[in-house]
Amino acid sequence: MAHFVVAHGAWSAGFVWKKMHALLGAQGHTLSAPTCTGLGERAHLVDRNTGLETHIRDIIEHLEHEDLRDVFLIGHSYGGITATGVADRVAPRIKHLIYLDAFIPYDGASMMDLATPEQRASWTARAAETGDGWLVSPNPIPPDTSAEDIAWIGPRRHSQPLKSMTDRLRLTSASAHIPKAYIYCRRIAPGDMFGPFARAAAANPAWRYWEIDASHSPHVTAPFELAAVLDSITAL
Repeated sequence: MAHFVVAHGAWSAGFVWKKMHALLGAQGHTLSAPTCTGLGERAHLVDRNTGLETHIRDIIEHLEHEDLRDVFLIGHSYGGITATGVADRVAPRIKHLIYLDAFIPYDGASMMDLATPEQRASWTARAAETGDGWLVSPNPIPPDTSAEDIAWIGPRRHSQPLKSMTDRLRLTSASAHIPKAYIYCRRIAPGDMFGPFARAAAANPAWRYWEIDASHSPHVTAPFELAAVLDSITAL
């Protein structure tokens, strides 16, 4: 049995992973998906100081207060940056680090550094136009998401604090020994923002690599396929 912990993506929250609990449970696994400060049901806590460090601490506090060890830590999208920071800080608690259509940051990188020029321009403009200069309204939901899921998720997506996207991640080599996997979603969004990270992982013999026929949020649109891949990773 494995325990998965999710560092969720930007504009998202832990509740978006609810389809995965039963599927992973049927395989004998457990899942926890804490919501980061300022998002989801914690949107009321957002302020100008909510940044990447806040979100790293959110996940670390969850691990420590639940006393979780040998964790399979999933970083989805922006959460790849969060998860990398968590693994660097509390490496002894992490058994495997899984990047799900996610950024793979280097020391000193921010989400803005890792994104495409088009996305950087869009996020900056949206913060200036509708977010008082410090909140970024949500990216579009993947177009293949069902109408039912859009009705569920859409009203519960909240603006991302810009500071979490501009803060630079400082890393040591503490997590270098942790096994790593990358899951790439082949239904590519315009700009293929995660393609470069997927190709780098696929070319690295130290990494395990999977692709699934899904858009950017397979925990919503392709949960059975994602559960199968996650189960395979636990068997490595």
